[in-house]
Amino acid sequence: MAHKRHSSDFKREAVKLALTSGLPREAVAADLGIGKSTLGKWITQYRQDQKGASEPSGGTDDLQRELARLRRENKILREEREILKKATAFFASQK
Repeated sequence: MAHKRHSSDFKREAVKLALTSGLPREAVAADLGIGKSTLGKWITQYRQDQKGASEPSGGTDDLQRELARLRRENKILREEREILKKATAFFASQK
Protein backbone atom coordinates (compact mmCIF):
# COMPACT_ATOMS: atom_id res chain seq x y z
CA MET A 1 0.00 0.00 0.00
CA ALA A 2 1.37 3.40 -0.97
CA HIS A 3 2.02 5.96 1.76
CA LYS A 4 0.11 9.20 1.48
CA ARG A 5 2.23 12.34 1.83
CA HIS A 6 0.84 15.14 3.93
CA SER A 7 1.98 18.75 3.81
CA SER A 8 3.79 20.25 6.77
CA ASP A 9 0.81 22.60 7.26
CA PHE A 10 -1.55 19.63 7.50
CA LYS A 11 0.72 17.93 10.03
CA ARG A 12 1.08 21.10 12.10
CA GLU A 13 -2.69 21.66 12.20
CA ALA A 14 -3.31 18.00 13.05
CA VAL A 15 -0.88 18.22 15.98
CA LYS A 16 -2.42 21.48 17.17
CA LEU A 17 -5.89 19.92 17.03
CA ALA A 18 -4.74 16.81 18.89
CA LEU A 19 -3.05 18.81 21.64
CA THR A 20 -5.70 21.47 22.19
CA SER A 21 -9.09 20.01 21.31
CA GLY A 22 -9.51 17.80 24.36
CA LEU A 23 -10.56 14.95 22.09
CA PRO A 24 -8.89 11.54 22.24
CA ARG A 25 -6.10 11.10 19.71
CA GLU A 26 -8.00 8.18 18.18
CA ALA A 27 -10.92 10.50 17.40
CA VAL A 28 -8.71 13.22 15.95
CA ALA A 29 -6.82 10.72 13.80
CA ALA A 30 -10.03 9.11 12.55
CA ASP A 31 -11.56 12.51 11.73
CA LEU A 32 -8.48 13.43 9.71
CA GLY A 33 -8.24 10.06 7.98
CA ILE A 34 -4.84 9.18 9.40
CA GLY A 35 -3.61 6.46 11.71
CA LYS A 36 -3.27 7.02 15.46
CA SER A 37 0.39 5.99 15.29
CA THR A 38 1.01 8.50 12.50
CA LEU A 39 -0.49 11.28 14.58
CA GLY A 40 1.58 10.12 17.55
CA LYS A 41 4.77 10.33 15.48
CA TRP A 42 3.89 13.84 14.35
CA ILE A 43 3.26 14.91 17.96
CA THR A 44 6.56 13.40 19.08
CA GLN A 45 8.38 15.23 16.28
CA TYR A 46 6.60 18.47 17.14
CA ARG A 47 7.65 18.20 20.79
CA GLN A 48 11.24 17.45 19.81
CA ASP A 49 11.23 20.47 17.51
CA GLN A 50 9.85 22.64 20.31
CA LYS A 51 12.58 21.51 22.71
CA GLY A 52 15.16 22.39 20.08
CA ALA A 53 13.71 25.88 19.73
CA SER A 54 15.37 28.91 21.28
CA GLU A 55 13.39 28.86 24.54
CA PRO A 56 12.82 25.97 26.94
CA SER A 57 9.30 24.62 26.46
CA GLY A 58 8.72 22.96 29.85
CA GLY A 59 6.02 25.47 30.74
CA THR A 60 4.39 25.25 27.30
CA ASP A 61 3.81 21.50 27.56
CA ASP A 62 2.35 21.91 31.05
CA LEU A 63 0.02 24.64 29.82
CA GLN A 64 -1.11 22.53 26.86
CA ARG A 65 -1.87 19.57 29.13
CA GLU A 66 -3.77 21.79 31.57
CA LEU A 67 -5.72 23.37 28.71
CA ALA A 68 -6.66 19.94 27.35
CA ARG A 69 -7.71 18.76 30.82
CA LEU A 70 -9.86 21.84 31.40
CA ARG A 71 -11.52 21.47 28.00
CA ARG A 72 -12.39 17.84 28.74
CA GLU A 73 -13.75 18.83 32.15
CA ASN A 74 -15.76 21.66 30.60
CA LYS A 75 -17.28 19.29 28.04
CA ILE A 76 -18.33 16.85 30.77
CA LEU A 77 -19.84 19.63 32.87
CA ARG A 78 -21.82 20.95 29.90
CA GLU A 79 -23.20 17.47 29.20
CA GLU A 80 -24.15 17.02 32.85
CA ARG A 81 -25.87 20.41 32.88
CA GLU A 82 -27.95 19.45 29.83
CA ILE A 83 -29.00 16.19 31.50
CA LEU A 84 -30.03 18.08 34.65
CA LYS A 85 -32.03 20.60 32.59
CA LYS A 86 -33.95 17.77 30.93
CA ALA A 87 -34.54 16.00 34.25
CA THR A 88 -35.78 19.23 35.84
CA ALA A 89 -38.20 19.82 32.95
CA PHE A 90 -39.43 16.23 33.14
CA PHE A 91 -40.08 16.31 36.88
CA ALA A 92 -41.70 19.76 36.68
CA SER A 93 -44.16 18.45 34.10
CA GLN A 94 -45.13 15.56 36.39
CA LYS A 95 -46.69 17.82 39.04
